[in-house]
Amino acid sequence: MSEFWLISAPGDKENLQALERMNTVTSKSNLSYNTKFSIPDFKVGTLDSLVGLSDELGKLDTFAESLIKRMAQNVVEVMEDAKGKVPENLLANGVDLTSFVTHFEWDMAKYPAKQPLASVVDTLAKQLAQIETDLKSRTAAYNTLKTNLENLEKKSMGNLFTRTLSDIVSKEDFVLDSEYLVTLLVIVPKPSYTQWQKTYESLSDMVVPRSTKLIAEDNEGGLFTVTLFRKVIDDFKTKAKENKFTVREFYYDEKEIKREREELSRLLSDKKQQYQTSCVALKKGSATFLDHKVKVTPLGNPDRPAAGQTDRERESEGEGEGPLLRWLKVNFSEAFIAWIHIKALRVFVESVLRYGLPVNFQAVLLQPHKKSSTKRLREVLNSVFRHLDQVAAASVLDASVEIPGLQLGTQDYFPYVYFHIDLGLLD
Repeated sequence: MSEFWLISAPGDKENLQALERMNTVTSKSNLSYNTKFSIPDFKVGTLDSLVGLSDELGKLDTFAESLIKRMAQNVVEVMEDAKGKVPENLLANGVDLTSFVTHFEWDMAKYPAKQPLASVVDTLAKQLAQIETDLKSRTAAYNTLKTNLENLEKKSMGNLFTRTLSDIVSKEDFVLDSEYLVTLLVIVPKPSYTQWQKTYESLSDMVVPRSTKLIAEDNEGGLFTVTLFRKVIDDFKTKAKENKFTVREFYYDEKEIKREREELSRLLSDKKQQYQTSCVALKKGSATFLDHKVKVTPLGNPDRPAAGQTDRERESEGEGEGPLLRWLKVNFSEAFIAWIHIKALRVFVESVLRYGLPVNFQAVLLQPHKKSSTKRLREVLNSVFRHLDQVAAASVLDASVEIPGLQLGTQDYFPYVYFHIDLGLLD
């Protein structure tokens, strides 16, 4: 599952025993995989400042989650021809998102814990705001490119009545630079091909004999040329319409046709290059991460592997990526890392507000094994930590279950500090 529960409980002896009890129960019942979630010691400040930060962090959490979901969707759009490779491009610090969350450690270099909490939050807020600003400008440019390309591509689709003819006709199909003669293009229904061949020369005076040629077809009909004198164009159009032949308004302009073809080619090339092109110039100015490996302190499964990748390794793997995809990957990682740091800050602030001073709590990350086990997991947590909130616990109807000694509630409540992390970014 891509769902995580981030909880905290006071760090005194009674609650540390409760954490061990929770870990034993969830492991034996195969409900979740649990790891300690390390949070540094921050400068607490005043109670009023913590209350204000609690509200601000809640809004910033929502904003960060929305931002990374938008960026993930942008990666899908840019990689439209390789959607199967999207997950491997949505990484955080070079590892998959699940590994980053379960192996989380605070980035002291980027977000110094010795600074006041308000300063740390401000740094995160400004970083995410800048990413969003850049995202808007880059995606706007890309969407404009896509729209222009789609408009040109639409012209090359459809039937012979509506589509552009610049990619069908050639110079040799027309009589050009003649003072008296002109070549028209006529759409003839397929059942009327024989009738056209028999009658086109007599539809009007001054039609050049044997001047018709079929140059294109679709499911409904064919595009024929016919050459005649300029002064009979109107008469020919009228007679053609009476016979259900349609004259397309098209005059061959070599410069315009060349311009249209070049524009289509350029847009196709520009769009492709956003996904895949040389990134040498981009790398010289791109943001980088610190070269470090991630570590984990497991509670339940000590065999859980750690994973990590340096920025130099990521950069070498980025050869051939286009500037937009490269930017999305780098800044998705930055935004995701900021988001999990925000979660850590929320746990700290809410734990201090709830459990008081001195700061002493233990944060734990739980990953439910399957969707069907989340209700059972919630019941176990509520029972184990019900002593933290006797008022809420008293309102819950108890029901005996299979685990000896546990009376589990049937109603959801949170006697502990709780936050949800959903990595289903493309759902």
